[in-house]
Amino acid sequence: MSVSPVSPVSPVSPAASSAVPSRPGARDAPPTQAELLDFARRAAADAELISSLPLDPEGRTWIRLDGPGGSEAWLIGWPPGTGTGWHDHADSVGAFVTASGELTENSLAARLPGGGWQTLELTEGLDRVRQLPTGRGRAFGRHHVHEVLNESTEQHAVSVHAYYPPLPRIRRYSRTGPVLRLEQVESPEDWQ
Repeated sequence: MSVSPVSPVSPVSPAASSAVPSRPGARDAPPTQAELLDFARRAAADAELISSLPLDPEGRTWIRLDGPGGSEAWLIGWPPGTGTGWHDHADSVGAFVTASGELTENSLAARLPGGGWQTLELTEGLDRVRQLPTGRGRAFGRHHVHEVLNESTEQHAVSVHAYYPPLPRIRRYSRTGPVLRLEQVESPEDWQ
């Protein structure tokens, strides 16, 4: 699986990225998971924005968006058969919505330790699978371990993702049965 950024396209600031409405007593507060999900839903419904993403049949493509309240946001294209592999977003909360096609999210229904471990043996019953067709999405908290896949053999998928704070690092894992192993820790310089 290759990953190819879309460099000739400049960051997009759709109407969907307007400021998060203030909450009573929460002036300048960071965006909540619900607000990130709302942003992702509005951006995913913006047909002009979605059609601006060039799709590559060989690898994922993306455009950075202006997310609400200083969040990091991305429009991502997924060719058939591509995925992220198991990972988490460290101390960031996040949300994503499928704008076209369908994505599958495999996740763990457990909060893992924040760091200092290399291998964990998972107990039974922790695996969760979500089908996320066009218009569906989800929000998640810190240290949420998951993988996102386009399992279609024919159709591209497109999705919108938002994270706050902007991603400090991504931890990548391998999984063999119940064993989850930390393989790599990436920082923003590794994927931008």
